[in-house]
Amino acid sequence: MKIIKVADSTEMSKTAGEMIAEKVRANPEIVLGLATGGTPVGTYQYLIEDHRKKGTSYSRVSSVNLDEYIGLPKTDPNSYYSFMKTNLFDHLDINPEQTFIPDGSAADLEEECANYERKIAALGGVDLQLLGIGRNGHIAFNEPGTPFESRTHVISLAEDTIKDNARFFSSPEEVPTKAITMGIATILESKEIILLATGKSKAEALYSLVKGEVTEDFPASILQRHGNVTIIADEDALSLI
Repeated sequence: MKIIKVADSTEMSKTAGEMIAEKVRANPEIVLGLATGGTPVGTYQYLIEDHRKKGTSYSRVSSVNLDEYIGLPKTDPNSYYSFMKTNLFDHLDINPEQTFIPDGSAADLEEECANYERKIAALGGVDLQLLGIGRNGHIAFNEPGTPFESRTHVISLAEDTIKDNARFFSSPEEVPTKAITMGIATILESKEIILLATGKSKAEALYSLVKGEVTEDFPASILQRHGNVTIIADEDALSLI
């Protein structure tokens, strides 16, 4: 596990963006695993600027997203479908038919989960997966107690996760309580993982990730057993390590 310490979120975003853009240039048909939330926004802004200024092309890239809320239509600005279009896809030359996000409005959610696994397998798996980390150790929406062997599934969101995500909604009551999430086993099959974290609120989580016991009570701890993980985090997030 490699750790890159940066000064702040701006440097984190630039460092991650440079790594991703370099991988895209080296492998134009790369399969990117993408994350949502506040943490990766700066990285996506870097990729957009790099595309504009350096011409890095995403025309042959495929992407798969980690998760999506259940019950929000794609047109809802808080859906991760809308998030990805607004913050990345609409500003790149990526083919919309090669960007995959779980459908939280599917009539048969279990079948949607199975289909998503089949899509990832058909792509040959994820080459580079971008992750954040929740304060309770969740990766994607895999909350504490999620089995390490889990595949894409429906999950009930923990109270802490709902509270953390409430800042994106008008009120905590508007935050969906369930989501579709890529499973832990699926994430672990990614060839390479980059995990981003900033701020003192993530310090205990990063300590547990790097130095804690590998346990399903702290899902991110399983990354200790992955052979190619890079953590990019600021001094505050790494203050306990």
